[in-house]
Amino acid sequence: MEKVSVVMPAFNTADYIEYAIASVLSQTYTNFHLYIIDDASTDATGEIVQRFTNDPRVTYYRNERRLGRAETINMGIDMAAGEFIAFCDSDAIWEKNKLFTQVNILQTKRYDMVCSHYATFLTSVTKLAKTYKSQEIITYRDLLRGHRIADITGMYNQAKLGKVYLENVPHQEYLMWLSLLKRAKGTMAYCVPETLAYCRISPRQSFLSKNNFTGWQWRIYRDYLRLPYYKSFYYYLSSLAHAMKRSV
Repeated sequence: MEKVSVVMPAFNTADYIEYAIASVLSQTYTNFHLYIIDDASTDATGEIVQRFTNDPRVTYYRNERRLGRAETINMGIDMAAGEFIAFCDSDAIWEKNKLFTQVNILQTKRYDMVCSHYATFLTSVTKLAKTYKSQEIITYRDLLRGHRIADITGMYNQAKLGKVYLENVPHQEYLMWLSLLKRAKGTMAYCVPETLAYCRISPRQSFLSKNNFTGWQWRIYRDYLRLPYYKSFYYYLSSLAHAMKRSV
């Protein structure tokens, strides 16, 4: 039975991290290890995590100084020893069958990457703000065209694809999933047509996500992927259309 390494970065999420940890520890698939990397939180995050450290499935590491999200996640990826790697934010919540469902798909060896639908919420998962769905097969070009793999839903076969680290750039996870898709069998991922994860948002986050789209997406194409202008323009327009469709 393959082991799943779950990487959970944390910074000042004392109000929520207990629920995130509990949602991982209550998984019906039991062969996993949770790596919690605390990016030098200044609230009670560390004290709360310490309550779970007697569980042999949990490893807690605290940065001596603030390193930022990319380096914090990379530390977790470095520690990850399982055949599969998954990610869960410290303010997110997983369904109990998330790992079981996704491991079963990876075990078929038809796909090296898997994700799922997810939903956002403000205060409780019983009152969802919005549910985000994707097509079942997501290719590298689909990701360029605006489809997304939400970090809290993604899992990949580390034994086959190796470790892929985050660059210290804006929207680093998006670049990571692109890099993984390039390596994956058929350059594609399977998206489970179920909501398996929930992302906590604030009204401010919702506003910023809609108003910061244009700049970062263009920079990804031109500055980081080094795509020709005509390809960047094509993918940019496709991504913009996709984002507008998702916001309706």
